[in-house]
Parts: sequence; C-alpha cells; structure tokens
Amino acid sequence: MHFEAGKAYHIYNRSNEKLFHSRENYLYFLNKVKKLILPNAEILAWCLMPNHFHILLVANQNACINIDESHRVNTQILSKNIGTLLSSYSRAINKAIGRRGNLFAHKTKAKCLNDIPNNDHLLENCFHYIHQNPVLAELCKTLNDWEFSSYLDYAGMRDGKLINKELAMKMINIDEKEFHLQSSILLDEKLLHEII
Repeated sequence: MHFEAGKAYHIYNRSNEKLFHSRENYLYFLNKVKKLILPNAEILAWCLMPNHFHILLVANQNACINIDESHRVNTQILSKNIGTLLSSYSRAINKAIGRRGNLFAHKTKAKCLNDIPNNDHLLENCFHYIHQNPVLAELCKTLNDWEFSSYLDYAGMRDGKLINKELAMKMINIDEKEFHLQSSILLDEKLLHEII
C-alpha cells in the first residue's frame, strides 16, 4: 500500500471465517485502530462487520514517512501499522479460539478515492456505503441498530473519539441536521465497483 498525504482511502479486508466472535473482539480491534491508525490519519468513517471491516481515512504527513527495516525497505508508517494491526489481531484471535493460519482472506485493499477521475460523489458514496453495510447485509433493520460503525457518532447517538467529524462534514458536504436523510440515500451502483 502506498499513501499520499491529504488523500482519502477506503481501507478494507475480509476474513476467511468469522472475524469478530464477541463484543470484546470488536472493542479490541477498535483500540488497535486508535493506537496504530489514528496517529497517521484522520478517520472519516468506519464499520466493523462479523467477517470484514471498512475504514475511510485521509492520510497525514506522518503516514507517508518511509521506514527501512531489514526485511522491508521503503515501507510507509501507515502501511506498516495496518499490517501490525491485522497481524496482532489475528494472533490474539487465533490464540483465543485455538485456531491456526491466516485469519484474513486477502491482502488489505487501500483504494485512493482521489485518483479516480470524474467521480465527484465517490467519497460521499463510499462514506454512506460504509455506514449502510450492516443494513445491506441484513444484520439489522436500521443504521441506528449497529453498534460497530461511526454512523452513531454522526447521528449524535454517541461521542466516539475515532472520527474527525468536522473534516468529514467539510469533505463530504454533510449537513448535521439532515444527516439521517442523507444517510438513507440510495447508493450509486455505478460507483460501488470503484470503491470496493
């Protein structure tokens, strides 16, 4: 993964099986995000699903600093920290449930939303897609019902510390008073293949 400061990225990965087995697993993962990702990016949206996760972020200058390790040269801090997040989470889950092997099915994707031409609404679609994921997967009936998403923070139902609400509102043109209505917009199917 290569990051550029100031650009927005949709980060996501899917597990080979169940990723989160309990509420504590979700909270453990979020704590790792806070420690490893937040110092290197402004998080605009996130959602943890039983078998995958989504994070929409804007990389900062620190994220793009190259570190040279004996086994990896020119690896950026954010890329390394995403790897550390997933490998440490995998080790913890494997130990807790007595399993072996890779927890994640693929390499983590980081799609730069700024590099896709003529898609003014791509960032907005990705933001809403991330929040709508639990309803689209029929895990809940309304966006309010899913605890493990930044939707509750934007809806004023929780005061989470992971997201940069002000930056998201500015970049995505979110109206705080109209957020519930804006969040229920139908996603542009043509743009979905660009973000996932």
